[in-house]
Amino acid sequence: MKINFARTTREIADRYPHLEALVNTERGRRYTFPEFDRLTNRIVNMIHGKLGLGRGDRFLCILENDNLSLLHAPTVLKGAAAAAWTNYRDSFDEHCWQIDWIEPKAVFLEKELVVRYHSFLSERGIAIVSMDPCPGFPGVVHFWEMLEGVSDADPGIESDVDTDPIIYRFTGGTTGKSKCAEYSIDNWLAGRDAYYVPHDNPFRPGARNLLMAPLSHGGAISIMSSFFRGCCLVTQNAPDLDLWCNNVEKERINIAGLVPTLCYRLLELESASRYDLSSLDAVIYGAAPMSATKLASLQARFGNVFIQIYGSTECWVPALYLSKLDHQAEGVDLERRLASAGRVLPGCELMIVDETGMPVPDGETGEIWIRNRGIIRGYYRNPEGTAEEFSDGFWHSGDLGFRDPEGFVTIVDRKKDMVITGGFNVYAVEVEAAINAHAAVSNSAVIGIPHPEWGEAVHAEVILLPGKKVTAEELIGFVKSRIGKHKAPKSITFVPELPVSAAHKVLRRTVRDKYWHHHDRRVG
Repeated sequence: MKINFARTTREIADRYPHLEALVNTERGRRYTFPEFDRLTNRIVNMIHGKLGLGRGDRFLCILENDNLSLLHAPTVLKGAAAAAWTNYRDSFDEHCWQIDWIEPKAVFLEKELVVRYHSFLSERGIAIVSMDPCPGFPGVVHFWEMLEGVSDADPGIESDVDTDPIIYRFTGGTTGKSKCAEYSIDNWLAGRDAYYVPHDNPFRPGARNLLMAPLSHGGAISIMSSFFRGCCLVTQNAPDLDLWCNNVEKERINIAGLVPTLCYRLLELESASRYDLSSLDAVIYGAAPMSATKLASLQARFGNVFIQIYGSTECWVPALYLSKLDHQAEGVDLERRLASAGRVLPGCELMIVDETGMPVPDGETGEIWIRNRGIIRGYYRNPEGTAEEFSDGFWHSGDLGFRDPEGFVTIVDRKKDMVITGGFNVYAVEVEAAINAHAAVSNSAVIGIPHPEWGEAVHAEVILLPGKKVTAEELIGFVKSRIGKHKAPKSITFVPELPVSAAHKVLRRTVRDKYWHHHDRRVG
C-alpha cells in the first residue's frame, strides 16, 4: 500500500490548529501542530533538494532529544531518504562503526561534536550538517541556514508502507555488539495503533508527554501515538530527575516514560517532594524488569499512575501490557502481578517455546517468541543475525519467561544472562528482585563468576541506599529466605554505581567482564 504521509500530518494539523505539538524545554522552542507540519515539510524538502538525497539514500543523526525531535518519525515518514538514529551518548568509536555500517550521505550533528567528527566524515565524503553555527570547518553547513528559502509545501512523496525501508536504529547492545534494525512505515504505524487498544491508554488531545529517554531508542515508542491523538511532545535532553520533576510541574505533564533504574532513583529523590507532580496520569515503564517491592513503594508515593510495557528494538509494538488496573490487585496476587510484564495485547501473537521451538505449558519457562505488525524485517546487512533471531514472522526475543493461567507473563531472565551453577539454572532477574526487595538496597546486578567446582557461582554487585547499611552475610541470608539457598548469591560486592547504557539499562556484560577477562570462555 502506498502512502503520502504529508497528507496525513496536514489532516492532524487541521484537526488541532491551536494545540502545541512540540516543546523543546532547553531551547524554548514551541510549535503548534500547523507550525510543526510546515517546518517538517521544509526539512524534508531541504534534505531532498539542497542535500540531494532520494530513495535508497540514508542520513544519520547524532543528536540530543530536542534536535532529534525535528528529524524524527513525523518528519522522516514524509520523505524518500531513510533516517538512521544513534544515541548521542554512545562513544566516538561506536558512532564511527555505525557510520561505516550505514554509509550515510549526510550526518546531522550537534555543534560540539563537529571538531572531533569532522575529519572522519570528510574523508568519507559525507555531508556534515551542524544544528548550530560552526564556523571554521570546511564543508560544514548550518541546519537553519539550509532551511532558508525552502518551501513548506507538501513534498509530494509516496512510499510503500511495507517494502520501503525508512528508518534504521541500533540495538542497545546490553548483551553484545549492537545490531542495526530496519523498519518499514507500517512498523511505526503498528506501534501507534497498539497503544490505542488498552482501555486506560493516556493519549488524548491536549495531553502532554515528557520525553527524557533517548529518542534514538526507547524514548520514541510513544511519539506516534501522541502525535496522532493531538498530544504535545515535550523534550528534555539531560537524564536529570530533578530537572524532570521541574518540567513535569512547569509543563503540566500528563504522560512520561522511565526505565526501572530511573524509577528507583525517583523513589530515592528527596527533592521530588518539592514539586507538584499531580498532573501525571501515566508513567510508562519498561526496558527491564521492575522490582515488585520497589514498584509497590512507587505506587504508594506517586499514586496508581504506572503502566508497564514489554517491547524492544525488534518489536516496535508493546507485546505485553500491565495496565493501571492490573497494578491494583491485593496480597499474593499483587506481588505476582507486579513481578510480571503484563498480558498479551490484542493483535499480537506470543509463544513461549522450548529449545526445539515447540510451545511449553503454562507455568513452564521457555523463550518468548513474538509476531505482530511491529516486528522488523530483520537486521540491515546482517543476514546471519536475521536468520538466527527471526523465523516465519516470529522474533526470537532471547528472553526467558512463563505464562500463568490468567495470562500474565513473567520475564525471568535473558538467555545470555542465565547462570548455570552446579547443574542448576539460576535466573539473574529473580535474584536481583530478591536483593532489591531489601530495605537498604537501591539496585543490583547479578552474574555468574568462575568457580572451580560449580563452573559458575552466583555473584552480585549491589548499590546501597544513602545512609543505609547491611552486610553481605545479612543480605545473602535475606535472599535465601525469599528464593532458597541454591539461588542466593555466594558472594556480594558493594559498589557506588553500576554500569548502564546510554538508555540507562544496567550492563550485566560489563560487570561480568571484570570477572572473566583472564578466562578463555565466558561460561563455567
